[in-house]
Amino acid sequence: MRTFHDSGMADGGGAHGRVVGNLGSDIVNGVLAPDADLDVAALQERFGVSRTAVREALRVLAAKGLVGARPRRGTFVAPREQWALLDADVLRWRFAARVDETFLDELGEVRLTVEPAVARMAALRRTDRDLAALEDALAAMRAAGGGSAGDHVEADLSFHHALLRAAHNELMARMATAIEAGLRLRDQFVHTRLESDSAGKHAEVLLAVRRQRPRAAEAAMRALVESSIADVELAKKIHAEPPAH
Repeated sequence: MRTFHDSGMADGGGAHGRVVGNLGSDIVNGVLAPDADLDVAALQERFGVSRTAVREALRVLAAKGLVGARPRRGTFVAPREQWALLDADVLRWRFAARVDETFLDELGEVRLTVEPAVARMAALRRTDRDLAALEDALAAMRAAGGGSAGDHVEADLSFHHALLRAAHNELMARMATAIEAGLRLRDQFVHTRLESDSAGKHAEVLLAVRRQRPRAAEAAMRALVESSIADVELAKKIHAEPPAH
């Protein structure tokens, strides 16, 4: 099975980065349950690092909502509802070892809500530079057809990033982290099981954006996302089938 991978800041930074990566993954994947105590001395021994490195790592994880602290209680794993689930590192840790089908379903719901609106705004606000970026991404998608899944994933991500930028809405642009993480996971999940060429559907979105037809752009993006959701559902069924002997 392919795994989700991205280059997150938490994996850098030497000793404290190693603690952040391993401890964050343990928390997100349930190895350390919510409300579990985190003893600094024990973590020092486990990772072979200084007290300073552990405390720096705990501060990073606290900023992501994964760790809490109280007087007389000390440091502990925070409840899930406090986690920054859209943080790039949290997303990456969540999918490092498995495909989370529930998240794929939730991603589909988010995309159906957000991306048609983004396409509508892009049709109204796009610049010549935006169009050039979208056209380059579409050309890369077509060139990746029949090639490696990785090339297709990167081209797909480039298109969606370019569309978010073309909407010229800073708050919408903040959705890029979640959409990118989800698309990367979805594309790896789907393209390892299906031969699905979505370049044509992306071309329909681009055509409507180029012609500045907001309703057509919204409808084309909704159709694209619905097709993506259908691909995921089919891939899940294929994934659940026992291997042929």
